[in-house]
Amino acid sequence: MPASLDSFKAHENLTVTADDGSTQQVEIYKITGVAGLERADRLPYSLKVLLENLIRTEDGANITKDHILALANWKPDAEPDTEIQFTPARVIMQDFTGVPCVVDLATMREAMVELGGNPDRINPLAPAEMVIDHSVIADVFGRADAFERNVELEYERNRERYQFLRWGQTAFDEFKVVPPGTGIVHQVNIEHLARTVMLRNGIAYPDSCVGTDSHTTMVNGIGVLGWGVGGIEAEAAMLGQPVSMLIPRVVGFKLTGEIPAGTTATDVVLTITEMLRKHGVVGKFVEFYGESVGKVPLANRATIGNMSPEFGSTAAMFPIDDETIGYLKLTGRSAAQVALVEQYAKAQGLWHDPSREPEFSEYLELDLSTVVPSIAGPKRPQDRIELSAAKHAFRAAVVDYVGTDDAEEGTTRLDEAVEETFPASDPISVSNGHADELEPQVVHSAAVGAQGRPSKPTRVESAEYGTFDLDHGAVVIAAITSCTNTSNPSVMLGAALLARNAVNRGLSVKPWVKTTMAPGSQVVTDYYEKAGLWPYLDKLGYNLVGYGCTTCIGNSGPLPDEISAAVNEADLTVVSVLSGNRNFEGRINPDVKMNYLASPPLVIAYALAGTMDFDFETQPLGTDEQGQDVYLKDIWPSPQEIQQTIGSAINQEMFAASYKDVFDGGERWKSLPTPEGTTFEWDPESTYVRKPPYFENMPATPEPVQDISGARVMALLGDSVTTDHISPAGSIKADSPAGQYLTEHGIERKDFNSYGSRRGNHEVMIRGTFANIRLRNRLLDAVVPGGVSGGYTRDFTAEGGPQAFIYDACQHYAEAGVPLVVLGGKEYGSGSSRDWAAKGTALLGVKAVITESFERIHRSNLIGMGVIPLQFPAGENAESLGLDGTETFDISGITELNEGRTPRTVHVTATKEDSAGSRAVVEFDAVVRIDTPGEADYYRNGGIMQYVLRNLLAGTN
Repeated sequence: MPASLDSFKAHENLTVTADDGSTQQVEIYKITGVAGLERADRLPYSLKVLLENLIRTEDGANITKDHILALANWKPDAEPDTEIQFTPARVIMQDFTGVPCVVDLATMREAMVELGGNPDRINPLAPAEMVIDHSVIADVFGRADAFERNVELEYERNRERYQFLRWGQTAFDEFKVVPPGTGIVHQVNIEHLARTVMLRNGIAYPDSCVGTDSHTTMVNGIGVLGWGVGGIEAEAAMLGQPVSMLIPRVVGFKLTGEIPAGTTATDVVLTITEMLRKHGVVGKFVEFYGESVGKVPLANRATIGNMSPEFGSTAAMFPIDDETIGYLKLTGRSAAQVALVEQYAKAQGLWHDPSREPEFSEYLELDLSTVVPSIAGPKRPQDRIELSAAKHAFRAAVVDYVGTDDAEEGTTRLDEAVEETFPASDPISVSNGHADELEPQVVHSAAVGAQGRPSKPTRVESAEYGTFDLDHGAVVIAAITSCTNTSNPSVMLGAALLARNAVNRGLSVKPWVKTTMAPGSQVVTDYYEKAGLWPYLDKLGYNLVGYGCTTCIGNSGPLPDEISAAVNEADLTVVSVLSGNRNFEGRINPDVKMNYLASPPLVIAYALAGTMDFDFETQPLGTDEQGQDVYLKDIWPSPQEIQQTIGSAINQEMFAASYKDVFDGGERWKSLPTPEGTTFEWDPESTYVRKPPYFENMPATPEPVQDISGARVMALLGDSVTTDHISPAGSIKADSPAGQYLTEHGIERKDFNSYGSRRGNHEVMIRGTFANIRLRNRLLDAVVPGGVSGGYTRDFTAEGGPQAFIYDACQHYAEAGVPLVVLGGKEYGSGSSRDWAAKGTALLGVKAVITESFERIHRSNLIGMGVIPLQFPAGENAESLGLDGTETFDISGITELNEGRTPRTVHVTATKEDSAGSRAVVEFDAVVRIDTPGEADYYRNGGIMQYVLRNLLAGTN
């Protein structure tokens, strides 16, 4: 790390003394008590972390004295308009999104060799850690060997990818891989990888990270500023480059009171999610403060931080305090590290002091004593439902999912049934994120029979599961899964104690429920065993299925054949209940239409009930041996018992043992045949990992950038085209270009896997770019009545410009030497930041994207891939300028960048020729959205990877 210019003379030394009396001298960059930065003391915790970052990395070009002053003198009520360059301390990755990052590093090494340099110079310049957790699927469940069988299947499916990652683990410095079967990335992060305060090269500074998963924000609970980014940003951070961002607004969220008995951390986080979604926090930081922050256990803080993407915020921060220190000790951090965290935080004004409230842009408050048991669904995490109203809410929601046959079934006495089930005087107590109550419902027959209940019983006969009736609302998946809850001891032990109580009262899970237990780390297994609770979970079918992100990301595995067949044949609207953070339609399982989020104890409760059409207050879960009805309240463990079990079953030694050899892996991992050497031996037959073409024929010094001449429009798009529209995602269809590619390479349809699993193969990914079925390319409107959705365009290399797959047309344009442009509307590239939205765009041959406005991250990512982002003149767009996408585009003025200047505008000439040969010309000046000197350097080099490679070759980075 180059030395800071340190304009404010903030550099000084700090002596840190550990409990054993040992001391260490560290260098720090002060953020309080510094002349010229007096106003920094009132900043929120999260902005203090950013301020230190700017002071420590000040270079006079990308990070200047003015940037530091803008942040130190932050105005809480101002709208964000100042862009800063944030340099994260480290990068955290999961295997799906992290593989392309490692592929690119491996490719850079080969390019370094070809340019005559030392390939060993290509290493992450910031610590980069990957946890393999997204590839396990809960195929096998409810049996003692479920974990072993699922791990075997995982290795069979992902052998190529794992061999590549294992090579990377040995080949790169500062890159570490946590092998499969260890835990969920975010839990491993807070339990082991997070430093809270970093110490490198003698300099101490706040830990911060960006991650290739949106729920990276879980680390906010341990006082670490971090959030999810796209792969290009992650690669930039790995290579020592800053991440561009606006100084954000910060929402102060005050916590008062204490959580009442019978409620859980999940109930709290669902309440907070509802409140913040309703308030509106997209693009903002959220920061928790107040007297009750100190009473929130670290695991609960992590649960809240985890759900930041569901709120919509960038980060959801908790400050460092005694609870943080206690957690660091419990999880086995060294005495020297714990001392460094506490004493650094206090010296820097980063220690939580509830008597001194920072200034915030906006304010919210929650009295924790008002939180009640809740679930959320059936399709959005912010749609909180009080548990007491869950049955009514389900009946109101199910009408949107069922078919017309059910509607006819329910017509008899319908009016009476509606009044009986949803009387006008009894509005349903369920929030939809916009209002506190729903209006009284008028149910239009579907699925509500004459008695006001779901009505389509279907007989299922199974040799393994017995004979039973399935109905609308049947819970067919009840999964304890996902990073949100699965290592929070209060809810995990609460679930296990509830299971014990249920077994002791003679209760059992309904035979149609797929029950899965996927803990967030191996420590959960340890404390379940120490507490003697595993046998009760096993008895209910909650055998261990794997350590990883399973049901929440769609890796729920198939339902049993008989149940799946019955659901599909009768078109039943069945339900999943999971302790996760995502419950969007179609995400969990293709057979399941309605999905609800719940705490781990409630997941088991719904498995016992077997249906969402259930009221836990008035309906028994079953009867005991004495024939007495057993209600949920009878088996719900008390807060005192949960706390006592936590105290007796969890200790520091568990964490030390679990993470002692965390990067080593078991025999399966170590026995993988793995290439050796500085550079990777690419398998030309691989359909998972292939060498991308980013550095082919790249000279050691950049060639001058050129104006764009004779470009054709690949896509003419409307407003709010997101990176989800652009990026390849989901399953691969056999008749798509990607499916055709795999078939040509001998891959059977059943082995196609998903775009996510094949992110390391650019050939698959570019064939799926701009191929989303919801994307409408208006270039086709003139030739296809009503337009076309999906990955299609017009191919003007052929007579008349016929319809073609975008990939095929782009290949034809490339063969003809024709560059491409994309025309878009407002907020182009909004949504999740996705690396392949920019990579795919560049690899398809697009040289410029012209829109009304850009989402900031995607704009930056385009530049990082050598694509110039341009904006129409203010108030203009493609339609107002008369552009229909059939024109040929010339863009001049880009060459000013060769002279070290970034032009404010470039001149665009769009020429249209009709069949008679007459020409029409549209001309306008487009605004150049290269906003920083660093971005200009990236573009001049053809992209961020090329820029870094050349600097490393020259020895300047």
